[in-house]
Amino acid sequence: MNFTELAQTRQSCRRYDPAREVEQEKLDRILQSARLAPSACNGQPYLITVCCNEAARQVAKAVQGMGMNKFASDAPVMLMLSEMPYVPSAALGAKAKGNDYRSIDIGIVAAYITSEATAQGLGTCILGWLDDAKIRTVCHLDGAVRLVITLGYAAEGDPLRPKKRKEMDALVRFAE
Repeated sequence: MNFTELAQTRQSCRRYDPAREVEQEKLDRILQSARLAPSACNGQPYLITVCCNEAARQVAKAVQGMGMNKFASDAPVMLMLSEMPYVPSAALGAKAKGNDYRSIDIGIVAAYITSEATAQGLGTCILGWLDDAKIRTVCHLDGAVRLVITLGYAAEGDPLRPKKRKEMDALVRFAE
């Protein structure tokens, strides 16, 4: 599968098969791809915490509320992306340029994780609706949790939905 096919195939999974476990080999490939993701000054200012079994069920509760993310309870794996300190050169750049490189880097690693998961035949959903304090307690984390990614096999019959995206001319501009 080339990258364009991968991008056309990847979607936010909201129907998981709770009976299908994610094979360790596939999880290892996903984490290895995440390790290769670029980051400011190669600092990788994040920690990926993998939760399975009871920890995943507790994290699922921490991403639900007000009717949100009910499907998370069926995902067998939850990946927490939490902040870690900048390396000195990235910290200096962030301060000098007023740019939050850590958030950019977390977004990049999330894209690598979700892309590799798709390549492995797994579904993912990136969640920003979360209870940071609860997740920190469950996962024994010091850094702020910025994203949770649900991971598992899509339920049988979960269709590939058409992509609803802006038209190219509304999204891209060329300057010469």
